[in-house]
Amino acid sequence: MTMNSLPVADAPRRMPLVPALETLRAWRTDQIVVTAMNAAREWLKFPEHPLDLIYLPSAMGQPTSLGLGLALAQPAREVIVTIGDGSLLLNLGALVTIAAVRPLNLTLLMLDNGVYEVTGSQTTAAAQIGADFCGLARAAGFTSVAHFAELSAWQAGLAAAMKLPGPRFLRLVLEPITEHPHLPVPPPIVPRLARFQRALGVAVE
Repeated sequence: MTMNSLPVADAPRRMPLVPALETLRAWRTDQIVVTAMNAAREWLKFPEHPLDLIYLPSAMGQPTSLGLGLALAQPAREVIVTIGDGSLLLNLGALVTIAAVRPLNLTLLMLDNGVYEVTGSQTTAAAQIGADFCGLARAAGFTSVAHFAELSAWQAGLAAAMKLPGPRFLRLVLEPITEHPHLPVPPPIVPRLARFQRALGVAVE
């Protein structure tokens, strides 16, 4: 099988979460961006975009399935899903489903900090054994896989990574959060979903 990937070498350094997300936000134009958990906490601090789907609270394991549904329902739009390593571990089967359906407009952006932030920053089992998430994605059927361990590499390589054939699996190696994080409760989800549907051009009943 031919695999498309970017030659981004492993590095001992890890990038901080906020600048990593700011890099995505600065590059993003009209893509749907789905955030949950730790990414949503920081994404809420950015100016609101009509195509943001900030899914809080308690959404561990769900962003991949949400993103797949959106990608299938909106094939003309690019869909970017941020998912933590702990969340991905709860729904590894979604990787196989995505690879089988092959939505060309879907990107999974895995934020790997090696801990379960919300429950007290416990080390994940994957971090304990050095699990190869990119290898898992390839084994599941993803052919476009890229890995970034330094912020400068992510800033330089984001645009090229997004040009790889979809679906894409991009792994960012992040600094772990050591203090107990606070997940703010966003405004009620019903009006937020209504705004999101209007931005997509979907009739709101």
